[in-house]
Amino acid sequence: MFRRPFFLLAASTFSILALELTLIRWMSQQIRVFGYLNNVLLMAAFLGMGLGVALGKRRPGLVHAAMPLLFGLAAVLCYAEDLQLTYLSFPDRSMALWGAEGLRVDERFASNIAEIMVLFTWAGAVFVCLGSAVGALFDRMQPLRAYAADLAGSLLGVAAVTALSVLNTPPPVWLAAGCLPVFLLSRRWWTAVAIAGVIVFGALSVRGALFSPYYRIDVTRGSGAVAWQVRVNRDNHQLVIDVHAHDPGAAAARAIYDLPFVLPREKRDALIVGAGTGNDVAAALRNGFGHVVAVEIDPTILRLGRALHPEHPYADPRVEAVNNDARNTFERSPGRQFDVVCFGLLDSHAMFSSMSTLRLDNYVYTVEALRSAWRHVAPGGVMTISFGVTYTPFIADRIAANLRAATGREPAVVTVREFSAVLFAVSNGASLAPLQQRPALATRPIRVSTDDWPFLYMRPATFPRGYIAVLACIAVLAVAGAILVYGASLFTPARFDGVMFFFGAAFLLIETRSVTDLSLLLGSTWIVNAAVFAAVLLLAWVANVVVLRGWSIPAAFVFALLFAALGAAYVVRPQALLALPPLPGVTLGALLNALPIGLAGLLFSGILGSSRDAGGSLGSNLLGAVAGGIAEYSSLAIGLRNITLVAIAFYAAAAGLLVYRRGMLGVR
Repeated sequence: MFRRPFFLLAASTFSILALELTLIRWMSQQIRVFGYLNNVLLMAAFLGMGLGVALGKRRPGLVHAAMPLLFGLAAVLCYAEDLQLTYLSFPDRSMALWGAEGLRVDERFASNIAEIMVLFTWAGAVFVCLGSAVGALFDRMQPLRAYAADLAGSLLGVAAVTALSVLNTPPPVWLAAGCLPVFLLSRRWWTAVAIAGVIVFGALSVRGALFSPYYRIDVTRGSGAVAWQVRVNRDNHQLVIDVHAHDPGAAAARAIYDLPFVLPREKRDALIVGAGTGNDVAAALRNGFGHVVAVEIDPTILRLGRALHPEHPYADPRVEAVNNDARNTFERSPGRQFDVVCFGLLDSHAMFSSMSTLRLDNYVYTVEALRSAWRHVAPGGVMTISFGVTYTPFIADRIAANLRAATGREPAVVTVREFSAVLFAVSNGASLAPLQQRPALATRPIRVSTDDWPFLYMRPATFPRGYIAVLACIAVLAVAGAILVYGASLFTPARFDGVMFFFGAAFLLIETRSVTDLSLLLGSTWIVNAAVFAAVLLLAWVANVVVLRGWSIPAAFVFALLFAALGAAYVVRPQALLALPPLPGVTLGALLNALPIGLAGLLFSGILGSSRDAGGSLGSNLLGAVAGGIAEYSSLAIGLRNITLVAIAFYAAAAGLLVYRRGMLGVR
């Protein structure tokens, strides 16, 4: 059984998927800049896999180099701090990155881009070698049976990584899960030694850290009023405050955290989003609130709050702790009102998804999100937002503009010097007299963040030269790699499959759009992302089974349905579905996102099944996904909704090329 091509192919794609997600996660924790470039690492995996699959027929032995290459990369990641890579800055001022603000990145523009691209290429090389096994095995099987094995292995890989996330396992466990199946493909002594070394380097990198589904978490004892310091992905994130400490800072900290909870007329119910380790929750209890709903997305940080906070707020029976996304809490609690709605220094040091340019908190501060939060403020109540803006005054301007658009009121603004933050307060009848307000924020025009353009951290009037440079380097590497692999056949249908290339680009975009759309309906949590990825693979598998069983569907008809489904997804936005009751809203949203993926899967399997070089076609598809990843960055300018139009353009190009190539639209 363990030598059968179907099993070996499933094992190879299991390993690729598990290592892809593991490297994205581990590199983000060891080298801070990659925490904000998850989709760049995803493109490294797609580029490597695409080239490797296309090479597999001619160079199947490349798989034997995969683990030694990963061994070298693991050594670099383990000792990234000693190599001065952990705090490598991203040379781009257009996007605010926590911990990197205030650094003079212009002086090291070329060298920093070069270091990022060396690591990108190294990671991609690992996947070239792993992808070669897929290409070689594809050539030994009927294309659609090979694709079924590919999808089965990928689906099991998602399930395994999800299970390891549930168990809060550390990096050596993730690496073992991804590496051990490779030994079935490469039974060499150096492969075994390299796998052992990779796992050891993963273990050495832990150094006492905890691991949640979102972050690497380092906890250290503080001093004075700071009982504990919590760092995530190598950045300062939270301070656990002891307001009863014999320290001059304790009284100031108490006054700051108490501020939102002294404003409302009544002190019945409070909603705190971004509750973290419990400083705001403790303040609400100190000020006599009878019921506090504390929302925190990270389960490990919630557990740390229960264990470490000196006032033990989460043990109080008045506190209802909710492990959820803030935006989902606003949307799925209709009619519930609070005397205080408090955003507790809610900020993100992680990306929303490896497929997107969004950050985890982008949908929390949009105009639509703040409007939804405002509906939960009771008469006589107040909504407050605290946000660190030391080096990013434009974020304060944007939040103020968002609040004006959402509530129709001018927010009060208070400078919190002790935490390098600003507190915004909007009253629904509460007195704001206790606030020592600063002068009004600048009223210069600034683009508000919305659900269609949720980029809170995008600096206005700044050219994204760092992003452009990285994407240009990726494009050059992709073209150069394709020329080396495909040679003279690159611009002919002999091996390079242009139809499948466009399918790969379009499919990545509609998958990205599905993740972002469904997160608004279900919540931006890691489990929702994992479920969406699994559902995409499952839909592709079902579509493949349909074609494999010989159910003939004219491609022209399927293309027509696909364009109609994408048009419907463009017109019907998640915001409209949020107005519906949860069950019909989620059901309709799932259908709107599932239909394009399922229909695209039918076309993909039909075209793959008729390919004379399945490995070359699959490699072309994966290279197309790199193009889709680059195109996804256009959302920073055109918004998320219009990404659907870009996907339609890619599918139209595929259909046109198919007509030109075959003279007709027909799928076996």
